[in-house]
Amino acid sequence: MPGLKLSKLPDRTPVKLTVSLSPDLYRRLQDYAAAYAETYQSQETVTDLVPAMLTAFVESDREFARRR
Repeated sequence: MPGLKLSKLPDRTPVKLTVSLSPDLYRRLQDYAAAYAETYQSQETVTDLVPAMLTAFVESDREFARRR
């Protein structure tokens, strides 16, 4: 039986991670969320933006990609 063009989806179960931030970093992230809202006319919380920010950071790290 031939396989489907779409492969089996990966595990998409979210993993909850708790981190502690300095007050200064948290303020900067809030400022970033405000800039995001102004740019895209879409209010997003810091909590919603951080996973996308981390994904962009990891995906743009060429040395990390080379090591993987």
